[in-house]
Amino acid sequence: MIIVEGWVRAAPEAIEALKAPAAAMVTATRAEPGCIDYAFAVDLLDPGLLRIIEKWTDDAALAAHFQTPHMAAFNAALAGTARQGAQVDAYNAEFVRTLVKA
Repeated sequence: MIIVEGWVRAAPEAIEALKAPAAAMVTATRAEPGCIDYAFAVDLLDPGLLRIIEKWTDDAALAAHFQTPHMAAFNAALAGTARQGAQVDAYNAEFVRTLVKA
């Protein structure tokens, strides 16, 4: 499994403007083959911080995701945002341990 974790920092109003494009991105991405989970969240203590979390079955699924029209549309929306910083990292998850399950 591939886990992607990242963040985008911008003024809170810029993050607010990204909500609709992000929601469209989440909806389309969750329907992709190989997508286990995909989410954006505004940090509870920092309204200028958009967090990104993704889970993919493998590298091929993640690579295909980068080629989708909805990825291009979201990247265009993101390019129009006055970002103060961003970072996205991918991890190969070889071992997963459930810490809490209700």
